[in-house]
Amino acid sequence: MKRALSTMVLAAATLVAALGTMTFPGRAEFDALKEAKGEEFDKRLFGKPIGQDKAYACFVRRYDAEHLARYPLQKVGAMKLLVSVEYPPEDKTWRYSFRLGVKYRGRSVDYDSAGDCGHVIGEETGDEMRLGCGVDCDGGGLGVTLASDDKSATVELERIRIWQHRDDAMHESLVSGDDDKAFRLDRTGLRDCMSLVTDRKELAAIRRKGRMP
Repeated sequence: MKRALSTMVLAAATLVAALGTMTFPGRAEFDALKEAKGEEFDKRLFGKPIGQDKAYACFVRRYDAEHLARYPLQKVGAMKLLVSVEYPPEDKTWRYSFRLGVKYRGRSVDYDSAGDCGHVIGEETGDEMRLGCGVDCDGGGLGVTLASDDKSATVELERIRIWQHRDDAMHESLVSGDDDKAFRLDRTGLRDCMSLVTDRKELAAIRRKGRMP
């Protein structure tokens, strides 16, 4: 018993000594890593390095009958996501935002939501990069990750406020359930997300960019 206890004490002392010689990344190193990962993520998300012009990425999924039969508890029948980034001179920093379109299965009404986003990196692994997006006034939010081939994105949510016909008085929350926690959406042309935009100048800009891949 004494020998076993001595062995345990020696092992613990060795571990403490080893930890004392290890170096952990500081805040500055982590911020630099996050910035580099963010630039890489943006290039994958928008298909090129971002510049002064506003950039967009569109992802859409209309779930077919076969999929919905496999996931009978899924409330969402179709979803579209428009992500954008711009550099407003007055802000002097990159501004990320999202617009989300939702159609419930069995309903003909369209719902939408919108908010701001930012880069989120896993602090434990230091390599998981995604967008974390939120809706104002405690409206919930979502996370956006990219597939390894960049051809699809996954939207993950717990709760997000959505509006009917963009009417502030007609809103509800899309709450995750057994089959409504993560949605894989396919990358597509910007024209497929134009219904999420109401500003005429922005629509014209998207139409011009929509000719691009």
